[in-house]
Amino acid sequence: MKPLAEHASFMIRAATLFFFIGLFAGPSLGADPDNVDPKLRQLLQEAVTDNHSFDDRFDAEVWLVDMSRRLESRVPDIRKRLNLLKQIHFEAKRAGLWPELVLAVIEVESNFNRFAISSAGAMGLMQVMPFWLDEIGQPGDNLFDIRTNLRMGCTILKYYLDKEDGNLTPALARYNGSYGSHRYTTKVYTALDNRWRRY
Repeated sequence: MKPLAEHASFMIRAATLFFFIGLFAGPSLGADPDNVDPKLRQLLQEAVTDNHSFDDRFDAEVWLVDMSRRLESRVPDIRKRLNLLKQIHFEAKRAGLWPELVLAVIEVESNFNRFAISSAGAMGLMQVMPFWLDEIGQPGDNLFDIRTNLRMGCTILKYYLDKEDGNLTPALARYNGSYGSHRYTTKVYTALDNRWRRY
């Protein structure tokens, strides 16, 4: 009986993995639109046209299973949740960020509400200012679109991280437009440590 139980356990794990494979097919960002750093504008223009796939699908699938459980209370629909996680993983990796960090930023910025609008007019999951659409957007771009918002938000965050020589605390403060304050960065670190960090 033990070999049969082991075989059944293996089959369940394999079926779960194949299921996931099948589904796997801050308000002042940039602050002044008239005073946008040319390097940031160039990075965002490149990001809009970058369409590479995941480097390691297996790792991404394992990550999806883990993060799906963590996000379930905020995004109950499994298909929507996995689609969102897939896009977050892809855009974070494309920009050279930790996907878990991006999840923490989104939790603090919009609490995973893709239609969130701040009092300053920042929009979407990562609260990107709409002037970026005028700067580098393509016809039909919309900051409520998950891919567009994540691509711009991740690119902006990575730009600030590079600008701060990899020092995450001031980079996050720049992203949120709260440079010099630790209130926002503390919120992101708390979300990262309490919900998203993988040990």
